[in-house]
Amino acid sequence: MRTWLYTIAGNAALDITRHRSRRELPVGFGPAAGVGTEVEAATADPVWLEPYPDLWLTGAAGSSPEARYEQRESVELAFLTALQRLPPRQRAVLLLRDVIGFSVAEISSQLGTSVPAVNSALQRARATAQGGMPARSQQSILRDLGDQRTRQIVQQYTDAMERGDADTLVSMLTEDATWSMPPHPTWFQGAASIRDWLIRDPLTVRWKHLPARANGQLAVGCYIFDRDKGDYTAGVIDVLTLDGDRIAAVTGFVTFDQVDLPGGRQVTAQEVFARFGLPARLP
Repeated sequence: MRTWLYTIAGNAALDITRHRSRRELPVGFGPAAGVGTEVEAATADPVWLEPYPDLWLTGAAGSSPEARYEQRESVELAFLTALQRLPPRQRAVLLLRDVIGFSVAEISSQLGTSVPAVNSALQRARATAQGGMPARSQQSILRDLGDQRTRQIVQQYTDAMERGDADTLVSMLTEDATWSMPPHPTWFQGAASIRDWLIRDPLTVRWKHLPARANGQLAVGCYIFDRDKGDYTAGVIDVLTLDGDRIAAVTGFVTFDQVDLPGGRQVTAQEVFARFGLPARLP
């Protein structure tokens, strides 16, 4: 039954992928913005990657620590970004073999191809994906840091945001850190441009935060002050990518500037935050 279900789902996914553009993050889509650059308006073109709630990782409660570790690695932003460079069939083979764990024989049956064809596609997919991956996964870094240190990093980050302390935020970043805000195509890199933008834009308003987990990484639910209602409303999911105990990338998935989806539907900030077990508003 399991193999049959994966055959149906896999072929349906392949059909969709063949007719859909790859998903992007701003950092891979265009050049970094310079000091003084204004953030461009949110856009649906290209189709952006979205944050993946750790709450959606299936079977984690009954799995071994090693299985949960591998499952979280499979949704890290770096891995999902690397997948986008693969042709649909190579992507399917890599996921079925290295993430889900089917044998090559099972995959060949599911995809209606030969074992040599699967091995060839798998070899090419691994080589291409590995070329875009960092030396260490976020799971490896988080495990080395430990829970106490990772909580300290999140607390320091949120405290600095709520105080409007640009200097502390910049001190937490690596030298070549990036800060992006999909669905806005604009992104910044390096201390000078990030600090300039922080002072001009996000640190001019009041924020509150709650810790979260997204893409197997540290994340923060960011709530912006609503002057009309006198409380804080869901605004951004910040996913933090670490290099050691410093932040190498902040990917701020903006939810209050969501663009229209195909079919005219628009995902609300409340819907996005609910996926992460976060409330829509804070007092």
